[in-house]
Amino acid sequence: MEIVLDWVTQYGAVSLFFLLMFGVIGLPIPDETLLVFSGYLIHKGTLNPVGTFSMAFLGAMSGITVSYWLGRIYGFRLIHKYGRYFHLTEERFHKVHNWFERSGRWSLFFGYYVAGVRHFTAVVAGASELEYPVFACFAYSGAFTWVAVFLSIGYFIGDRWQAVSENVHEYLLEGAIAAGIILGIYLLARKLSKRS
Repeated sequence: MEIVLDWVTQYGAVSLFFLLMFGVIGLPIPDETLLVFSGYLIHKGTLNPVGTFSMAFLGAMSGITVSYWLGRIYGFRLIHKYGRYFHLTEERFHKVHNWFERSGRWSLFFGYYVAGVRHFTAVVAGASELEYPVFACFAYSGAFTWVAVFLSIGYFIGDRWQAVSENVHEYLLEGAIAAGIILGIYLLARKLSKRS
């Protein structure tokens, strides 16, 4: 992790673009820690806020776009070729697409906050042939808020950035569980209200 932070210190916001792009695609890069640290460097005056935010946002956007097109170009072919070995039928594939049409698109927005999820939501969205404008609306607005939130955390906590970033995944997991419970209750209530 230290080498990644050194790159940001040494090469500035441009390195943030590439690190976040590859991190969102799925390489083992500590994305949130990277953003919190960059926010701290903005706080110190080492990095320019506008340039840092722009590079971070463009990096996250590029990473999720590459993932989407990988899913879109290769996903359906892989389902046809290898799907039967994993019980992935075309019928199930279309169900995933319909789920994205109804509510799965929100996973593109909130998926950034859950470790491991953001690496796959775009691939699944592409493979299920979610329309690009819909994907872009949810994925890019999610990238915008995710970058803004973690840069702001680093900026406002200042010298305490390291202590907070060590626990950030625990906070995110707790938040994701809480959000999942709330969403589950909402969907259940909605289903029951339609029956009555």
